[in-house]
Amino acid sequence: MTFYDLICRNAVCHKNRPAWFEADDNRELTFAQYKEQVDRLARGLRELGIRQSDRIGVLGKNSLEYFLLYGAAGAIGAVMLPVNWRLSVNEIAFNLNDCGPRIIFADPDFHATINECRDKLTAVKTFCSLKTGSEGYGDINALMANDGSFTQADVSTDDGFVIIHTAAVAGRPRGALLSHGNLLCSNMHFKDCLKITGEDVHLNLLPMFHVGGLLTATSAFHAGALNLNMSKFDAVKAVELIEEKKASFFFDFTPILSNILDQQAKSGKSIRALRAVIGLDVPETIERYQKISGGIFYCFYGQTETSCLATAGPYNDCPGAAGQPILLGDVRLVDDNDRPVSTGQRGEIVMRGPMVFKGYWDLPDDNAHTFRNGWHHTGDLGRFDEGGFLWYAGRKPEKELIKPGGENVYPAEVENAVLQHPAVERCVVIGVPDPKWKEGIKAVCQLKAGMDLTAAELVKFVASRIAGYKKPQYVQFVSEIPVLNDGAPDRAKVKELYGGDQKK
Repeated sequence: MTFYDLICRNAVCHKNRPAWFEADDNRELTFAQYKEQVDRLARGLRELGIRQSDRIGVLGKNSLEYFLLYGAAGAIGAVMLPVNWRLSVNEIAFNLNDCGPRIIFADPDFHATINECRDKLTAVKTFCSLKTGSEGYGDINALMANDGSFTQADVSTDDGFVIIHTAAVAGRPRGALLSHGNLLCSNMHFKDCLKITGEDVHLNLLPMFHVGGLLTATSAFHAGALNLNMSKFDAVKAVELIEEKKASFFFDFTPILSNILDQQAKSGKSIRALRAVIGLDVPETIERYQKISGGIFYCFYGQTETSCLATAGPYNDCPGAAGQPILLGDVRLVDDNDRPVSTGQRGEIVMRGPMVFKGYWDLPDDNAHTFRNGWHHTGDLGRFDEGGFLWYAGRKPEKELIKPGGENVYPAEVENAVLQHPAVERCVVIGVPDPKWKEGIKAVCQLKAGMDLTAAELVKFVASRIAGYKKPQYVQFVSEIPVLNDGAPDRAKVKELYGGDQKK
């Protein structure tokens, strides 16, 4: 069973039901029409020489064409390589080169970005536009100008389907390879958790380079529900769509839901159709949503590496917890020697089962470490209570992570950028509470003797080297950063001294 097999099934079972609605231009496709366009794109890709296991790079906002590519890749056994368009040019080039795609599709808005790093993309044979073509870019519509006849590839459930790069642990992003089976299993868990049926409407808000965005879209598709697509989040438009199109669920990262609730209060429009939201948010926003809509907020814990979910459950079942292990997820907590810890004790979250990814692309040493003793080691800490609810308890020191608005940012990557400034002697980057993003990025810096630097200058410098969402929201200059006996920065002491609530 593969994603393309699911497309073929739905073209029969849900033939004339709407599968996709493009909010930007009011295009709508049924499940049968979606398969027809997927088949035509699959043949076009074959005629370009794209074969099984070849990677297809994509840089673009959510669109019908983007979702068609996922279907066509599944049909011919190619592997999708979606890239975060918020990254810097150098970061985009790294992620693409890391997996060597033979073809790249890009929105016209990102053609200039690709052109800037085009000479570095040595594996790429063809550049194509997700919309109309332009100089140096083929036209996706021209690729689909055929009768859709092609020979389906011999693809197995266990074959790779999509590579999603994780945050830059130790300064280097890693491409997590998810299989067709991972995706289909995740679909079934989302369907079970959120009670998704063919009567639902998914408000497709999160980008499809994000595991949450991709897998809620495919879960809706799997259930025969309608995907209501927005190319970019806009609270005014989102509230209108919830009322007019009866959008019933979506995936939330702060501040998406709070912005929707604020707009609903201004407009007076109804969001009663929004019966379910899954994601990460603060209790005040969750409880406000449930009161206004009558819906249910579902909390979860997971990673790209666990196909998004490891635990999940309604917020009201145990406020503050991340739910219970999913049906086909073996989730345990272990100490540093991989021995199980007792109920109530903190340990590293490890997992095995059909949700666990295939491994990091071309990183055998990392894979050996991650999958030691037969378990995927998440690098995250938690504890189980007597009811089997998981309580998230932070990250292991080697995997310290900051999550501003749902994005993953490793301190090491930001520190590397800060330390490139000639005025900075030492730097420690930590996560701190932030009223808008839930967690903010703070750079604590020690300058070289006789050097001057302002916070604004440093933030601008960092933003010129890495993605804008990774730049510090807070900067504090100190006379001396505390160090350990070996001379390394004392991160725990820095957090103690300079963490907590911040004043800009």
